[in-house]
Amino acid sequence: MGGKKKIGLKKMERMQMRRGEQERRKKEKTVGPKEKKSPGIIPPDPKSEKIVDELKRMRVLTPYTVASRFNIRISAAKGFLKQLEEKGVVQLVSGNHSIKIYKAVD
Repeated sequence: MGGKKKIGLKKMERMQMRRGEQERRKKEKTVGPKEKKSPGIIPPDPKSEKIVDELKRMRVLTPYTVASRFNIRISAAKGFLKQLEEKGVVQLVSGNHSIKIYKAVD
């Protein structure tokens, strides 16, 4: 009475073809593993004029923007911005305990 119907030959052929294509695609994807570069821990030198000029060109300085620009971790970027503030290169505009927003001093 009830139950699962038999699969026709044409449908079975299509299923096998799809399975073969999926396996081939998986092999192509796994052939070339991409190396993921981890962000650095060491921030750039705050005394370098090249880096200071690049920071002055940016309108707003947040830890995220600095971290993405110099490929460093956000924690390292926070310390880097704090060093620059102590040197007088950047000025704190606003912020709270989680994020601080700086701007370059003219």
